[in-house]
Amino acid sequence: MALFEPFRLGEVALANRIVVSPMCQYSARSGCATDWHLVHWGQLLQSGAGLVYVEATAVEPEGRITPQCLGIYDDACERAFTEVMARARRCAPPVPVAMQLAHAGRKGSSAAPWVGGRVAPGAGGWQTVAPSAVPYAEGDPVPEAIDAAGLARVRDAFAQAARRAHRAGVDVVEIHMAHGYLLHQFLSPLSNLREDAWGGDFDGRTRFPLEVFDAVRAALPASVPVGVRVSATDWVDGGWTVDDTVVLATVLAAHGCAFVDVSSAGISPKQRIESRPGLHVPFARAVRHGASVPTIAVGLITEPAQADAIVAAGDADLVALARGFLWNPRWVWHAAARLGATAVAPAQYERAAPQGADRVLVRGSPHR
Repeated sequence: MALFEPFRLGEVALANRIVVSPMCQYSARSGCATDWHLVHWGQLLQSGAGLVYVEATAVEPEGRITPQCLGIYDDACERAFTEVMARARRCAPPVPVAMQLAHAGRKGSSAAPWVGGRVAPGAGGWQTVAPSAVPYAEGDPVPEAIDAAGLARVRDAFAQAARRAHRAGVDVVEIHMAHGYLLHQFLSPLSNLREDAWGGDFDGRTRFPLEVFDAVRAALPASVPVGVRVSATDWVDGGWTVDDTVVLATVLAAHGCAFVDVSSAGISPKQRIESRPGLHVPFARAVRHGASVPTIAVGLITEPAQADAIVAAGDADLVALARGFLWNPRWVWHAAARLGATAVAPAQYERAAPQGADRVLVRGSPHR
């Protein structure tokens, strides 16, 4: 089955084509991983997926979406991540770990989704920044247009965060250029109204995201694959398009980009998304073939046969699930049973397989 064929991202070997997508947990303290992350990551690392992401991880405090978001911007964050991830990995079969480096830009200083709203600077929030002083939605706080010094600070923060991630044992790094966060805000003409070198036409709007990519790539050994997540389309007239994404992916590949993780939307409340199973698969296919770069397809991929067909058809090299793993952390085991493949499981759990399905589980080392 195509879904369970091995794959390589540069020098990093993946046992199969299944990816645990990054999912914010809003459970950090001052950017530091907590006991919640130990339990959460432990489940995902035991899932049998070929690659496991941690959530979007902020490169500076003001880059967090909420005050409870994970960060890797100082020694305390790095130390907490290193310790918690090491403990989680000791209780799971070996699997590569990816970190998504992010800056929320104008979508920062928000409350956790189960609370909603914005967090005022005096209540633990902060002044947000963006390419232009344009809020995400009517009535939202107006972000500060970031100046040249601020751009240099953020670029360097991404590079330093990448170094910290590598020291902490992260195997794959992804730069978040999607979902309406800061680098996507630079890409989209809906949010980037600048008239200087970092705005205007396609070359201007892509300049800062490319500067960030180059800084991260230079900060890491060549053995560490660096990819990007993109929003392939804004789903708004006059916004970023799939054609723009293919061109950007082509440029990124020339800069050493190892893969493109293809999602969409997030830049505007005016978006009109055509929601359907595998809605981003056509975009991943366009990028994979148009830019000749490995792609990850994500979004409403729920069934093993569906995921297998995406890979078998050459629409994407990898498929990622997010909420599917929250609902069913053993999704990979069940997919292996359905497709007649095998998946690695901790020895302690092997006997839980129903009769006939036990043949699909490859015993990992027992963990104590």
